[in-house]
Amino acid sequence: MPERLVTTETTPTSQATPPEEKHRGRWLIFLAILVVTAVAAYYFHERSAAQAKNPKAGGRGAMGDRPVPATTAPARQGDMGVYVKALGTVTPVNTVTVTSRVQGQITAVHYREGQTVRKGDPLVDIDPRPYQAALMQVEGQLARDKALLEEATIDLKRYQTALARNAIAQQTVQDQEQVVHQDEGVVKNDEGLVDNAKVNLVYCHITSPIDGRVGLRLVDVGNIVQANSTTSLVVVTQLTPITVIYSVAEDYLPQIQMQSRGGKKLAVDALDRTQETVLAHGTLDSLDNQIDVSTGTIKLRAMFANKDAMLFPNQFVNAKMLLNTLHNATLIPTQALQQSGQGPFVYVVGQDGVAKMRQVKPGPASGTETSATGVQPGEIVVTGGFDKIQEGSKVATGQQQGGAPNNRTQTPGPGNTGTNTQQEPQSGRGQRPSK
Repeated sequence: MPERLVTTETTPTSQATPPEEKHRGRWLIFLAILVVTAVAAYYFHERSAAQAKNPKAGGRGAMGDRPVPATTAPARQGDMGVYVKALGTVTPVNTVTVTSRVQGQITAVHYREGQTVRKGDPLVDIDPRPYQAALMQVEGQLARDKALLEEATIDLKRYQTALARNAIAQQTVQDQEQVVHQDEGVVKNDEGLVDNAKVNLVYCHITSPIDGRVGLRLVDVGNIVQANSTTSLVVVTQLTPITVIYSVAEDYLPQIQMQSRGGKKLAVDALDRTQETVLAHGTLDSLDNQIDVSTGTIKLRAMFANKDAMLFPNQFVNAKMLLNTLHNATLIPTQALQQSGQGPFVYVVGQDGVAKMRQVKPGPASGTETSATGVQPGEIVVTGGFDKIQEGSKVATGQQQGGAPNNRTQTPGPGNTGTNTQQEPQSGRGQRPSK
């Protein structure tokens, strides 16, 4: 079968656009862009001119938008303490571990666990009967040797009288003198034994060596204790006064030494773990004699009266030492400080209610306030509402210019502290800026 030759003819669905029409379309698009740009420029020009004549007519911030609600506070002039803070450990001035110096059975325990004792108060009694018997033995031996000494002394006097009449030889007198000396030595030895027996008898009645507080009971009645053993009978710790040992960087050492000259005592406060509650007030007592080369710090010891026993041995506290005091410094709330690429700054609200950024140099801080240079006392700084504030924003402060309060003051009463609190503007009242 002969093959059929099929010829396919493509018919264009659309004709090519002439070059003149392409150029005409581009010119129309370009002309439309120019028209839109001109209209937008005219609109913004007219709006800017209107805002320049009436800043409250519209816009944002200083451009006439509604004032941004924010909390403010005035900078003030006052004194600011320069503090050094460190973690410290409460350390007793004296801690005594009481052990037995004689061997025997415990017959009585006189203290209660946790009791406060005075020096000389009874703590533990050990059976004294063996030591009383030993004392009687050495006292009897002493009496016997004293009698022998007296007899030898009488004989010596008799021999000396006989020698004066040439009745005996000189050697007999000299021998008797040596017998007297020997008996004197024996008597002295006996006296030492008596004193030792008396001391052992005293050791059977154990008393507190210092004023302090006893710990938990470590032995019970009936136990046998050994002389000079490492087993503790009781531990007595002095609580008043008490010290806190803490370490600071060696960079502070010159300032501490300069402030401590002339017998001046630097004030030190002991705070709890949260650094919000002051447990006790004290003073710097002494410095260590060398710097720890491994940490670059030096140890300091502060003394506290601890009358109310708020500090406890081995307790961890935060030591806050007053190193210096800045007088007549400009103080601002710490929350007013903000950070930018150029450094710390604050928003200062002027007489027109407009917030302006101002670079400041913060100094020492204490509590909720920070000393800063770059702000004058009496100037109003923004302390809250930063998420809606920018350079030139108009700020609705808590107090109108001229001193008229803009927020209500509550009267103290049940559930009310009487402090000024900012109130949200209610509808229908004249809190909105006039347009």
